[in-house]
Amino acid sequence: MDYGMTPELEKFRTEVSEFVAANKPAVNVKAGVRSAEDAEELALLKEWTGKLFAAGYVGADWPEEHGGKGSAHSSEKDVVVGEELARGRAPAAIQGAAHLVSHALIDFGTEEQRQKYLPGIRSGELIFCQLFSEPSSGSDLASLRTKAVPTEGGGFSVTGQKVWTTNGHWADYGYLLARTDPEAPKHRGISAFIVDMRLPGVEVRPLREMTGTSDFNEVFLDNVELGPGALIGELNRGWMIANSSLGHERSGAATSVVRLQQNIEALKDLAKNVTRNGRPAIEDGAVQERIGELAAAVAANSAMVYANISRWSRKTERAYDATMAKLMFSELGVDIARFALELSGEAGILVEGDANAVDRGRWQDEFLYARAYTIAGGSSEIMRNLIAERGLGMPR
Repeated sequence: MDYGMTPELEKFRTEVSEFVAANKPAVNVKAGVRSAEDAEELALLKEWTGKLFAAGYVGADWPEEHGGKGSAHSSEKDVVVGEELARGRAPAAIQGAAHLVSHALIDFGTEEQRQKYLPGIRSGELIFCQLFSEPSSGSDLASLRTKAVPTEGGGFSVTGQKVWTTNGHWADYGYLLARTDPEAPKHRGISAFIVDMRLPGVEVRPLREMTGTSDFNEVFLDNVELGPGALIGELNRGWMIANSSLGHERSGAATSVVRLQQNIEALKDLAKNVTRNGRPAIEDGAVQERIGELAAAVAANSAMVYANISRWSRKTERAYDATMAKLMFSELGVDIARFALELSGEAGILVEGDANAVDRGRWQDEFLYARAYTIAGGSSEIMRNLIAERGLGMPR
């Protein structure tokens, strides 16, 4: 679906596509949100991030005094950039969490904080991680229990545990939510901080996943001493600050749809290259029907995403729009990868690196990671509850 594609945006799309083709780093782009596998890959991703910022494809919505594009920026251009990165099989900027903290600093931080952190984010040198989720507060983030206690001199002592922290083992700083008023209602007693990940008391433990990589981490905070300059915005306004920074991101859904579309095309190719009853699987009517069902569902998800973006740009977005699109994308990812493994037969269980693995192990990796999307960003069960309550008006 062509969302709001004007001649100007089509020209911009061509420009971004050519930039990606000419500059993307030589790294293996896998399913999902992945961390660098080693220091060499990390250096490539940091350099790539700096190039994306310098070209104005990332951070264009920042104020001009901090390197943004001002009136030349639009949410439609953000969507185009996300789509072309996906189409070009190029990694996104490594600064996922930095995207959030940069807007928190721009909107609520001090000038000293902006001068200290924003230039390093733009250059790709400073890596941030997001210290939000906890073992007992994933989908219900406001129930977090990490606490920040005031100390003499205006600082804070932080104790608690975070989990599912992407890039935590590479990060220079963390964007932290912690409880500063245990007596207040749970949404109102939270504050936002910047944590130097090298401080005493910060321990990062990479989580080994079933994909074979470590992209997420546990982070333990044991009486970590933060100075007064670590607080972002006003005390006990962290929930509002976090939601405001999250609200700046709208291109991710369109990017996810492009990846589903790519998987549909790869699924068609797979069906041409494997056999069923002695013939190419693509000639089997049942296979054709299933691929058609999945392709139609992806097209519906695409239409839903662009309708949501259109409503958002007109400020008529509904509370359940993003929830429906996220749920559909998550479940489709699992369905597509599962069918690919079924088509692959016994070879579908072979892992990356095995000479006989189908498509170099792509579909096994896709299937294993697809499950993560049914949990990350709100589990499918929570999404269904939100749709029922906010969209259908059903009781809690």
